[in-house]
Order: sequence, then structure tokens, then C-alpha cells
Amino acid sequence: MPTDAKAIVSIIVLIVAAILSYWSGSPIRTDLATFVMITAGCMVSAMWIFPEAGVKKGKAK
Repeated sequence: MPTDAKAIVSIIVLIVAAILSYWSGSPIRTDLATFVMITAGCMVSAMWIFPEAGVKKGKAK
């Protein structure tokens, strides 16, 4: 995935997680707000740390 697409997806995920965590009318329980933010942060960091699966250029048929 291109870097600019990763950046856009990361920002969207963090914004949505923050809104769901701290909005009083959110469908998630208020005691899970910290868990939601930590999970979103882990997902975003994993997207940046781990490469995508794919075929190496020399191994493609």
C-alpha cells in the first residue's frame, strides 16, 4: 500500500476510534473507551511496521 494511502487510513481510523470512544451517545460502552483507543493504535502501528504479503519480483512466474 502506498505511503500516502497508509497515512490517510491511519488518520481516519484514529479519528473514528476517538469519536466512538469519547462521544457520549456512542454505541460502545464508556468503560471500553481506553480499550478501543489502544486497539486502534495497535492496528495503525501494525499497518506501518509489518510489510504486505506478496510475491518477490524474482520469484514471480
